[in-house]
Amino acid sequence: MDRRTFLALGAAGLAAVSEQVVPALAAGPVAPDEPEGAPPTPFKLKYAPHFGMFTEHAGDDLLDQLRFMADEGFLALEDNGLLGRPVELQERIGAELSRLNMTMGVFVAYAEWSQPTMVKADADIRQMLITQMRTAVAAAQCVGARWCTVVPGPYDARQAFEYQTANLVDHLKACAEVCAPAGLTMVLEPLNPRDHPGLFLTRIPQAYAICRAVGSAACKILDDLYHQQVTEGNLIPNIDRAWDEIAYFQVGDNPGRKEPTTGEINYRNIFRHLHRKEFAGVVGMEHGKSGGGRAGERAVITAYRQCDAFDE
Repeated sequence: MDRRTFLALGAAGLAAVSEQVVPALAAGPVAPDEPEGAPPTPFKLKYAPHFGMFTEHAGDDLLDQLRFMADEGFLALEDNGLLGRPVELQERIGAELSRLNMTMGVFVAYAEWSQPTMVKADADIRQMLITQMRTAVAAAQCVGARWCTVVPGPYDARQAFEYQTANLVDHLKACAEVCAPAGLTMVLEPLNPRDHPGLFLTRIPQAYAICRAVGSAACKILDDLYHQQVTEGNLIPNIDRAWDEIAYFQVGDNPGRKEPTTGEINYRNIFRHLHRKEFAGVVGMEHGKSGGGRAGERAVITAYRQCDAFDE
């Protein structure tokens, strides 16, 4: 258990502690009282909350939310909606991240949900994508971002998958030429077909083959472990097999897509595995909360403390 949970349990004997803690871990996250005393130590991995995850504690101001995250030991931030924020706000977020020594995680550079786009050989689509990546590069420079999410969109039911793969690779090569000089990496996110039916990119091996074909450091994989638990499971072996092409992780438990410890995925083992592989990137907290109010927010933090308490 972490230091704050130990203090909250008081001076009970070791046997009483074991009786209370072991069932709590088995049952999922708990929401202890508000922490007291010295600020928490930083997490071992760069877990990245989103804006809005801790408003009950930090309020609606985005910079106040950043400060709360830092005070709780978080080392990174994700902001899917960054491109929709005014440039002046992007710059303020970037400055505060720098001051807090936090890493900027992904933002969404391009995601299509309804029409096949990136799987088509189309000059207009190519130019649209290049323009979008230039916009993403500008935003990344405001906040110091190194990664941006790309969701290629639906497949084309009238065209063989092999042709669609080749078209996607060609588009990504053109986009990589925009991103690479700026130090920005597109991360392709496979999404599960249960929650997002009809999308082209669904599996880690598929994304691996595409990134190998693109052959650029500016095009890698975003391995969202919630999606991959639904689609194919076998999480740690697929991490190892695709390791050279994975630049980013996101997490959420299954079922429910809530914080770790609420479902079937053993995130303590997975986080230990990433730590032992010396993963220095960001682990995005791409999930909801199992509870509401301040207690629900505190349960999220407690869950990450539990899963981050692995043996090194």
